[in-house]
Parts: sequence; C-alpha cells; structure tokens
Amino acid sequence: MYYLIRESLTPCGPEEIRTGGAQYVAILTGEEWRARRDSFDMEIDMEMEIAAPHETKAVVNLDSLTGTLAIPDREDISGDGHCFSFALDEKGVILVDDTGYAERVVAVIQKSKKWKFPSLERFLYDLLEYTIAGDLNLLENSENRLNRIEEEILHGKVESYPPEMNEIRGNLLDLRVHYEQLIDLSQELEENENNFFREENLRYFHMFTERVTRLRDTVLGQRDYVTQLRDLMQSQADVRQNRIMTVLTVITTIFMPLTLIAGWYGMNFRYMPELEWKGSYPIVWLVSILIVVVCLVWFKKKKWM
Repeated sequence: MYYLIRESLTPCGPEEIRTGGAQYVAILTGEEWRARRDSFDMEIDMEMEIAAPHETKAVVNLDSLTGTLAIPDREDISGDGHCFSFALDEKGVILVDDTGYAERVVAVIQKSKKWKFPSLERFLYDLLEYTIAGDLNLLENSENRLNRIEEEILHGKVESYPPEMNEIRGNLLDLRVHYEQLIDLSQELEENENNFFREENLRYFHMFTERVTRLRDTVLGQRDYVTQLRDLMQSQADVRQNRIMTVLTVITTIFMPLTLIAGWYGMNFRYMPELEWKGSYPIVWLVSILIVVVCLVWFKKKKWM
C-alpha cells in the first residue's frame, strides 16, 4: 500500500511516490522490502530488523533513519503484542510488516485524520500517538483496581498476597519499558541528526515525548503504590499475628497463678491443714476467680486487651 501525505493520506501507486509532489507512506511486507529497497534510494548502513522485532528503537544511518516499533497488546500486555519495522528519509517513510498491523493502523489514520498543514512529521506524530491511544484509561482502570485491593486489605478481606497484584505489577513493568523506549525513539526523531524534518515541525516529537513521559511517571507512581500495598499487607499480617500473640500472652498470664495454686495443693503433703478444711475447695474457687478478674481489669486498664 502506498499513500501520499496531503490533507489526508491519499492512496497512490508505487510510481507516484516519486512524481506525486508530496511526501509518502509505504507499507510493505518483508519480502516486498527486500525486493524493492533499492528503488527507494535510501542509504542504509545496517540491515533492518524485519523478523518480529521485540523493542522500540531508532538507528541513524548515512542518509536514512531505520528502526522498529514494538507495541504491547492492551488486552494482554505481557503477551507478544504488535511489531513492525520502519525506514524513513526526507521523502517519506516505509513501514515493513508481515502481520498486517501497520496497514490497519495507517487505514485508521487515513479515515480519521485531516491535516491543515500535512507533513511527514505530523503523520509520524499520529502514528506514534496511536501506540499509546487509550493508555490513560488503561492506567486509570489499573489504579481503580489497586484502590479496590487496598480497601479489601484494610477491611481484612485479603488474607494472602492476591495474584491480581502480580498481574498489575507485571503489566506496569512492561508499560514502563515500552514508554521509555518510545521516549528514546521520539528524542531521536527530535534530534533530527540528518535534517529530514522541518525545524518548526519538531514540536510534534517534543509534544509526544512530554505525553509519554507523563504516562511513564504515572506507571512509576502506580508501581510505588503496589509496593506500598505489599507493605500494607505485611503490616496487617503483623497486626493479626500480634493480636494472636497478645491473646495467648493474656491467657498464659492468667493461668500462671492458677497453675501455681493447682500445683501447690496438688502436692498432697500429709500435714497440709487446708486439706482437712471443709471450705478449702470453695475458697480456692473464689481465689481463682478473683485472680482472673484482677488480671482482666489490669489488662484492660493497660490497654493490653
């Protein structure tokens, strides 16, 4: 597929990209790229990564800029995602993709975007914007899930580390890496080392960098939030354990004097006068009850219970 960058993307033939009087967008498969790469007259020092690239990056060549875009699937962020390669110069950009994803993205841009001042820079901006479309809502949903987990922890509904937090933490890690790579790519474009872009249009890349930086900062904040929730769960577990230890300590303390009394009078020495008293048994009962009551009052007063 070939397009000229006019007020919107205008479909054209391969020969028109040299005679159409406008910058172009070309979408090729890996096989088509290898067969036609010489016709685009790009000086590429390093071989482009065509087969399933796994990172977003840009490489400055003698008279071109090549790179790859790896975009996580928002339905399965830790999964394989989408990826394609690109090569560009001042005349236009070529997207190399065997999966059809790049073609679908460009089709969306063609239908939804009209430009008052069309340019290659504006197309690249819209292409990059597509890679983070909906991410703000995604991060808001993630934060809402963390808020819900926090409420459940505070109300004692969570006894062990929930698997959902591991999922959220993994997704945030993948998004952080994605955003940092996008920032590097956008800064490389803004650097404009080969002077492919007009100076006044470099603001598009700057705007994109700023937006992705804010998304990355949000991700970093949520990762800190996950760490705080993990610490909160540990503190709640410590509180529960301390309560159990407090109850056991109270019970042990109450029964220590009772055990002493039972042990003392369990010796059954022959000349223990209490053994012959008729009131010995009720007296021991009353003394034991008194000890329990005094201990409970004391513990309440010290707020140990």
